[in-house]
Amino acid sequence: MNAIEADLSVQHPGLGGQPGFSLDVALRLPGQGVSVLLGPSGCGKTTVLRALAGLGDAAQRARGRVQVGGEVWQDDARGLWRPVHQRPIGVVFQEASLFEHLTVQGNLDYGWRRVPPAQRRLRHDDVIPLLGIGHLLQRRPQGLSGGERQRVAIARALLTSPALLLMDEPLSALDAARKAEVLPCLERLGQTGVPVVYVTHALDEAARLADHLVVLRDGRVQAAGPAEALWTRLDTPLSASDDAAAVLSAEVVRHDAAQGLSLLQVAGRASTGGAALPLWTGLHMGDGGVSGATGQRVRVRVLARDVSVSLSHASDSSILNILPAVVAELRDDAQGSVMLSLQLGTDATTAPRLLARITRRSAEHLGLRVGQAVFAQVKGVALLRG
Repeated sequence: MNAIEADLSVQHPGLGGQPGFSLDVALRLPGQGVSVLLGPSGCGKTTVLRALAGLGDAAQRARGRVQVGGEVWQDDARGLWRPVHQRPIGVVFQEASLFEHLTVQGNLDYGWRRVPPAQRRLRHDDVIPLLGIGHLLQRRPQGLSGGERQRVAIARALLTSPALLLMDEPLSALDAARKAEVLPCLERLGQTGVPVVYVTHALDEAARLADHLVVLRDGRVQAAGPAEALWTRLDTPLSASDDAAAVLSAEVVRHDAAQGLSLLQVAGRASTGGAALPLWTGLHMGDGGVSGATGQRVRVRVLARDVSVSLSHASDSSILNILPAVVAELRDDAQGSVMLSLQLGTDATTAPRLLARITRRSAEHLGLRVGQAVFAQVKGVALLRG
């Protein structure tokens, strides 16, 4: 599918003695799935989103070039500018901004009617079950919870059949319970075929949703690429975080209710033919039963602090997950610690990786070096999807 390309720059002078802000980014995002722009407040995430949408007056807007799905929306070098009302986008902000005088059905119909019939690619029957709002259709926005309002806002945006869905911190105004209510719906957005650009500062949201990840800081791209690979690169700020983690794709093999465990299978990439590796995690209960049917693809997060390393396979350990690995990268950190990037298995350099944060003393005692065969001992696994 056609990629999303954006080469953008902004220069805003500081006012009243405050420092100014500059943005200079070159983005190449896939034309499918969820691309997450991740970074702290003020790093330029929302500025990029506004530029993609075409928001802002001539004096304030970003300069450069934007191309989506093979169509050029902005090219200042050629004097080309497509205003926001001519860009086929859906936008979801922090606040749902529903029409209070309309029912949920009326809000959805408003989005539907904005699109000429010949251009409609998504229908009510596609979107309503996806967002789980069928029981809300006759209610008015003032009677909805924050999570329900956001799900309706997402559905309305999708019913405009956008070429691109832009989401600006859509969960930031919700409490933990409402956030947990909306996240599973966001995970299903890929079923619509609409590419999503999602802005957040929250690592947990990025870990759960991102197919492609862009890390921004001070108006610059620090790292970008497929999310699973980016989490475990040692040259990015992600690996320096206290919550540094690997995010792996896995398949549900079976559930053991008696032991309270689920067995997952983490495989090498299909192109490598690498052997599948078993990974046990706690049994996760969903609505009325075990989440993650056999054969379902799920996403798991393994924190670096929950991974230790040994030179031999311990047969008398309480740790259930002991996986063969190779030290792919090694970096000395502050305060006497070492961060390891561990390639799982021994078959290919493109196999999935884990991170392990251990003491420098342990690394020296084991004589760890790049290319060395080790065993990764995984103490904890968090199931993110399923």
